[in-house]
Amino acid sequence: MKKHLMVIVTGAVIGIAALVLVRFGNPGNMGFCIACFLRDIAGALKLHNAGVVQYMRPEVIGLVIGAFVLAFAKKEFKPRGGSAAFTRFTLGFFVMIGALVFLGCPLRMFLRLGAGDLNAIFGLAGFVVGIVIGIFFLNKNFSLNRAYNQSKQEGVIPIIFMIVFFVLLVAFPSVLAFSEKGPGSMKAPIFLALAIGLVVGGLAQRSRMCTVGGIRDAIMLKDFHLLWGSLTVLVTVLVGSFILGKFNLGFAGQPVAHTDGLWNALGMVLAGWASVLLGGCPLRQLILTGEGNSDSAVTVVGLIAGAAFAHNFGLASSPKGPTSAGMIAVVVGLILTAFVSIYYSLKNK
Repeated sequence: MKKHLMVIVTGAVIGIAALVLVRFGNPGNMGFCIACFLRDIAGALKLHNAGVVQYMRPEVIGLVIGAFVLAFAKKEFKPRGGSAAFTRFTLGFFVMIGALVFLGCPLRMFLRLGAGDLNAIFGLAGFVVGIVIGIFFLNKNFSLNRAYNQSKQEGVIPIIFMIVFFVLLVAFPSVLAFSEKGPGSMKAPIFLALAIGLVVGGLAQRSRMCTVGGIRDAIMLKDFHLLWGSLTVLVTVLVGSFILGKFNLGFAGQPVAHTDGLWNALGMVLAGWASVLLGGCPLRQLILTGEGNSDSAVTVVGLIAGAAFAHNFGLASSPKGPTSAGMIAVVVGLILTAFVSIYYSLKNK
């Protein structure tokens, strides 16, 4: 177990952090949801007008800066990029569409499971199916274009953006949009959220924690190292929910969730498949951005754009269920992801 210790510690800290953040104000079962946080940031920047999901989440700022600090200290800050930028943007866009139809990123899927939300079982099943499809194409020589070394300036730009976002949040909040009700209005204290983000960002950088990578490696390589992280998140939240009296087993009445099993599954098929092609889940993309990977930064921009588009055009689900537009968007995303998979597999033969 010694070689798995860092990823297990990371998973435990994420699970505890999620419980703490909910205890101090974040929405239920949403203590650490990358898709939800990026959606709220898109709203704070007025990229969409959904008044209930607008807030500049300090957790994301902390994740990127925490990863940057550790990478720089360990001499692992190595800016690289230039690999199929628009394809990565598009895949990131549809990862977010799939996540918002499910109502959560892969990390929140494990948080929801740990808190007793059985709807997340359908999400997990779809997620695994998506990853299996992605593995099929990896075995058919799928690969996006080669990345190249870039200047330090290129890698530092996303860090500067994160610092600017934080300055706006604490010093010039009037330029941002803030929810007065709904999930966006529910938030932990700014500096607590930032500190937790910094710690998790540093740990995730060291451990290479990735929800997609864990399942991918377990299936493809019979390597369960990264999977320990996701399983530890699940167990930590399960135990913590029991201790805090927050465990609620069932389908109905779960916070920010719907009970449509089919579209919970299909949304996560899309998110899992596209994430395999991208080389990591949304959390991993933020950590790689902190390490100077401009391809991951482009993916994060795609995630934010997907969130803005989803809420401007009614694609995101609600506790009442998925919308017709959201269903269509998932189908379109699956078709486009299939096209990218086939094209790059044939190209690299």
